[in-house]
Amino acid sequence: MLIDDTLEPTWLQGLSSRNRELLGRVGEVAEACAERADEYDRLAVFPSKDFDDLAAAGLNAATVPSEHGGLGLGPLNGDTLPLWLMTKELAKANLSLGRCWEGHTNSLVLLNALASDQQQARWFDGIVRGGEKWVAWSGEPQARKPGEGNSFGTSITAVDGGWVLDGAKAFATSATGADWAILLVNTAGPGGARHSDGPAEGLLLLACDLSDPAVTVDDSWWDPIGMRATASHVVEFNQTFLPEENLIGTPGAYLHEGWQSAFTPHYAASFLGAAEGAYAYALEYLLRQDKTADPYVQHRVGSMAVNIETAHLWLAHVAQLWDSGRRLEAQRAGNRARHLVEHLALDTVDHCVRACGARSLVRPSPVERILRDLTFYARHDNNDHILATIGRAALGQTHDSSFFKP
Repeated sequence: MLIDDTLEPTWLQGLSSRNRELLGRVGEVAEACAERADEYDRLAVFPSKDFDDLAAAGLNAATVPSEHGGLGLGPLNGDTLPLWLMTKELAKANLSLGRCWEGHTNSLVLLNALASDQQQARWFDGIVRGGEKWVAWSGEPQARKPGEGNSFGTSITAVDGGWVLDGAKAFATSATGADWAILLVNTAGPGGARHSDGPAEGLLLLACDLSDPAVTVDDSWWDPIGMRATASHVVEFNQTFLPEENLIGTPGAYLHEGWQSAFTPHYAASFLGAAEGAYAYALEYLLRQDKTADPYVQHRVGSMAVNIETAHLWLAHVAQLWDSGRRLEAQRAGNRARHLVEHLALDTVDHCVRACGARSLVRPSPVERILRDLTFYARHDNNDHILATIGRAALGQTHDSSFFKP
């Protein structure tokens, strides 16, 4: 009996015609982005033309609410899976682009959740009409890399009408491409959100106009094995004034309300995009080289197919929990999806390389870049800590669902 493999995947069946059209638009943009991916990787520069194309296609305001002229996607708008599928398509073309896109869209989710009506009207207009790009920066790691003299960190001082910021942030994604950054800074001292032991109430979210001459970029630090085109440089703040009207939400709200957990499964969507890129390469290569009769190749392809479907089903499950308002369940399921999809994606790329051989790792093969990028990006969170957090939750123990601390 023949099986019809053209049946539509279950995760697509519930999408509206409007969201299908959006995904089609993203797919068209992603084709051009894929052609530029190698150049951006080699030069280690922000994929600016990709974002220009996204804005021209009316996609850059994906998570801006519809009443402000955006597409109204994401976990706050009851339409989460289309956003993650968009991210997957862009990450499939270029995982560095997927990460920059994540940072942009997640920042707009925070504005939607925490910014005042006046702030939203001001900033959303710049995004919808001006194509402005946003990002959120917390990274102030206190551990030093070999040869590094100082750890990173910022200090913030209250002054009349706002605050003055001094210091530096590392891993600042889109440093040379973003127009605005949401800075996560702590009044207790260096560390931002992830690396600080200060009280939650000390964490401030402050919008920073990156055209301010008091903000400079040191591009000598970012020389990684992968994710090179995220341009995640060190950003330095020299007596940078941040006005009080740029304070987003109440102090500590980001931690108290667990907003990081809304973004954790979004990382998994990018991992899945990388895996799909490797899978697509493998199918095309194996068919072209007439290697499909090899039973070991068939095993590899079968494993890749199962991995890809499993990852999609998990993301669809987590998205449904967010859309139905089951926040606690969504947070826990999102961590599980993040943990599992990392393994599924890395396993898929490994199957691709083993089935296609060493030539798949020779440029201009995209698998060479996918392997480097995914290996690096999967370190964004410590997966051992994520799994321990999942275990603590299952045991009913106190746990941090956002930053995976005991």
